[in-house]
Amino acid sequence: MQGLKDKVVIVTGGGNGIGAATCHRFGVEGAMVAVWDIDVAAADAVAQEISNAGGTASAIDCDITNYDTVEAAVMKTGQALGPIDVLVNNAGWDVFRPFLKTDPELWEKIIAINLRGVLNTHHAVLPGMVERGHGRVVNVASDAARVGSSGEAVYAACKGGIVALSKTLAREHARQGITFNVVCPGPTETALLDSFMAEAANPEKLADAFRRAVPMGRLGQPDDLPGAIAFLASDDAAYITGQVLSVSGGLTMNG
Repeated sequence: MQGLKDKVVIVTGGGNGIGAATCHRFGVEGAMVAVWDIDVAAADAVAQEISNAGGTASAIDCDITNYDTVEAAVMKTGQALGPIDVLVNNAGWDVFRPFLKTDPELWEKIIAINLRGVLNTHHAVLPGMVERGHGRVVNVASDAARVGSSGEAVYAACKGGIVALSKTLAREHARQGITFNVVCPGPTETALLDSFMAEAANPEKLADAFRRAVPMGRLGQPDDLPGAIAFLASDDAAYITGQVLSVSGGLTMNG
């Protein structure tokens, strides 16, 4: 893809699942990858794999729910790789539980990771992009934001907030050369989905229901997402902003 070589790319939650697959794809495209994760060992492993393959990557310890930690991670990224060109907000967390069986303590954790963390990263990274007059932001939300998802009320609300945030920032910063777009995965086989399934009364039945609901007849894999994410971060998508793309095997079709 055009315009990714030597660009500095942050991927939050880059140590596992979709985040790790996305880091590897940017590495292949010649970008310099900052693998942000609270799981330092996982981030180190991904960064080392990229380096071993001839790419450039740096593992950055970051808890996105803590604003001061995010600001420190931005500084570390700049020192290790240079000014930030691309921000991919991928980190997320959830449990499968009907809304009336949740409580404010759980809401706070879900909101802190899935919404406040994204606010933190935007607020810390955007000033540099504005100053340089260029930037790409790709936010990984969920099809739950578009159609809802039983057992994920607060998570879906957060992801819906990310869609609204992205569209608003796309309007605010369009003339400053910064684009904001959203990729919405459907059910994807990651550690998050495993933990989500563990909360269900009958995980196998739920997994089968997901597969039957997807027109392509299978759950997503982490490698299904990086192509769309990299495209929206590339110069090939320079005239695309404020858009939402589902990558879900046809589970959600919007036009």
